[in-house]
Amino acid sequence: MQFLYLLPLLLSVAKAGTVIWDGRFNDYSTATDLDKWSWSNQVGSYQWYIHGTGATTDYVNLSPSFGNPSDASSKQGAKLSISPTALWNSDMWRTELIPQTTSNLGTGKLWYHFSVKKTGANPPNANYEHQVCFFESHFTELKFGKISGTTTADPRLQWFVGGSSQWAVDWAADVWHNFAYEIDFSAQTVGLWHSTGGADLAQVASGVKASTSTNSADWHLGILRLPDRSGGTNDQATEDWYFSGVYVESGSLNTKIGTGSGGGGGGSSTSLTTTSKVTSSTTKATTTTGNGSTKTTTTSTPPTTTNAGTADKYAQCGGIGFTPVGCKAGLTCTKLNDYYYQCL
Repeated sequence: MQFLYLLPLLLSVAKAGTVIWDGRFNDYSTATDLDKWSWSNQVGSYQWYIHGTGATTDYVNLSPSFGNPSDASSKQGAKLSISPTALWNSDMWRTELIPQTTSNLGTGKLWYHFSVKKTGANPPNANYEHQVCFFESHFTELKFGKISGTTTADPRLQWFVGGSSQWAVDWAADVWHNFAYEIDFSAQTVGLWHSTGGADLAQVASGVKASTSTNSADWHLGILRLPDRSGGTNDQATEDWYFSGVYVESGSLNTKIGTGSGGGGGGSSTSLTTTSKVTSSTTKATTTTGNGSTKTTTTSTPPTTTNAGTADKYAQCGGIGFTPVGCKAGLTCTKLNDYYYQCL
């Protein structure tokens, strides 16, 4: 009986890949431990040089309360702050941490994991473009706010590939959003996995062509805020961003967020790529196992329209591993990819 109790945990561990760089802040007692790093003393999990002129704690603070409560593998999270003093080699506000590692973070297929949230205190200002968790070449990254070349403040988190928005999610305060960039450095493609709170990661995009490259020390965990150079005075309020569960994985993807339990939740997502519409269908496949028994798998796709559904606009309504639900009247359950259908 004890073995049966442990079996789900053992299977979860077995499905996890190999962590080749661990940035979960478990090796730091306080944020000031970052100050031990220098070009002549490269210790710890992070390089720490992209920040303002103030004390380290003006820009980075660590606490268990700053982490995703669902992630038992991280003993604490990080609050990264940007402010008028967070200037580094420009007029851009920047607080960024770089992996300190001898591992090759740019070969084969890898998954870059991190979770991010905001709170009602010192929230990011959507009137400015923010580049978040990006590579030096910006082949893939998150963005928030009014994107350069547009005129509207956008309150969503957006996923960009090569300068083009591919997917977006509503971003409410106090909701943890968990991400994994799936990067195939050999095939030159990227994908995205996402969930909220303690839910398992689900694939929302795959196989997007990109000029994938890194020297293993140019992925930036943090924020770069572009100023508004059109004239006038830029907003001077400090912004706080929260990060948790940061690591790079090879071999296979671990979809679990720590233990997979805890708070968070909420949020709806929307893809900005071309969509295709599907009708309701059910497919059954029967396979024979090694011991001669048979197993029937049923895969359902949701109906395109319904007058009796409960799912709101932008809510998920279907996809692999998701129980189909109906959309509210006037909405269509639209296929974004095999894993994600959305009410539009």
